[in-house]
Amino acid sequence: MKTVYVVGTCDTKDSELRYLRDLIRDAGCNVVLVDVSVSEFHSEASDVDVQPAEVARFHPNPPKAEELKDRGKAVAAMSQALVEYIRSRPDVDGIIGAGGSGGTALIAPAMRALPIGVPKVLVSTVASGNVAPYVGPTDISMMYSVTDVSGLNRISRVVLANAAHSIAGMVLNRVGATADERPAIGLTMFGVTTPCVQAVARSLGTDFDCLVFHATGTGGQSFEKLADSGLLVGGIDVSTTEVCDYLLGGVFPCTPDRFGAFARTGLPYVGSCGALDMVNFGAMDAVPNQFRSRRLYVHNPQVTLMRTTPDECIRIGEWIGERLNLCEGPVRFLIPELGVSAIDAPGQPFHDPEANAALFAALERTLRCTDKRQLARVALHINDPQFAEHLVTNFKEALREH
Repeated sequence: MKTVYVVGTCDTKDSELRYLRDLIRDAGCNVVLVDVSVSEFHSEASDVDVQPAEVARFHPNPPKAEELKDRGKAVAAMSQALVEYIRSRPDVDGIIGAGGSGGTALIAPAMRALPIGVPKVLVSTVASGNVAPYVGPTDISMMYSVTDVSGLNRISRVVLANAAHSIAGMVLNRVGATADERPAIGLTMFGVTTPCVQAVARSLGTDFDCLVFHATGTGGQSFEKLADSGLLVGGIDVSTTEVCDYLLGGVFPCTPDRFGAFARTGLPYVGSCGALDMVNFGAMDAVPNQFRSRRLYVHNPQVTLMRTTPDECIRIGEWIGERLNLCEGPVRFLIPELGVSAIDAPGQPFHDPEANAALFAALERTLRCTDKRQLARVALHINDPQFAEHLVTNFKEALREH
């Protein structure tokens, strides 16, 4: 039987969690009820499958008892322990949780730790607002609870029943990621690198399932999440632009873990400088005051771009090089010498040979080249069809090496 983990705080959500458990079991799934309560006055129930103390033992660095008297610290510690507990379980075919803001924050990281494709449902009082901090780059399905998750009533019974039947349906009718027999590769694209990525996808599409991710912060995280989840055989990271926003305060930043999935997995990686000439802000009136005198370009009414300076390009190049130095698998990084975006070319608003030269020199100076880790300059624009051919050739070489 498929196994669904029902997770929540039984000290405050006991009836709701048992209701979920019973419905999922009736639908034909095995169920494991996991209690992650943090109240020191909570008493253990005999029919709970996993008690809080058992989950807490998975914390990599257990906090001291006096620290756990602070509820915020206790929730954070239990959340971290739950991540490690869920990762240790080989039988998680699906996971469902229910809670308020605290329970949502506690449970969501464990859901994010699971691979893409494992069904995840989270019934929450905060699911009607900005759910990005909870969902992140994963496929968590969040359902607004309508009433508070505080006992069973005529509304909560219906909402929770829908959630229970949805997770059971997902688990019992799961379509595997291998439905397409072609191996999957990830590609990162931004509007100003679209011709390059489309050319790469056309060239490789016969042999590979090309998954394109929009490089808007979450897109890059999803790209690497799939690599971490074992769902990709490699990546062609054309558009590393999220690094600019991370270092310079733009609205589409990566996380400090950018490139980390390839360092951890050793998967073949081919990267480039796509859109490293820009930082993204919102509408023109949302650009921070300290940047109003900079070279700005209105990409659309909601997005304003700022050209990166030589000094900023040095920071960007060094940061990328240092992160790629952590990768032990095949790495190829190609520098398009004639421009890194559609608006970085002679006559275009972000054409700046001095800034590009600083970026390219910083990459060359920082990246430690080895037999596996290589960097090459290519005397082409990033959107030149021939540059796409170079990316394809290098990816095939890296894949063979891997």
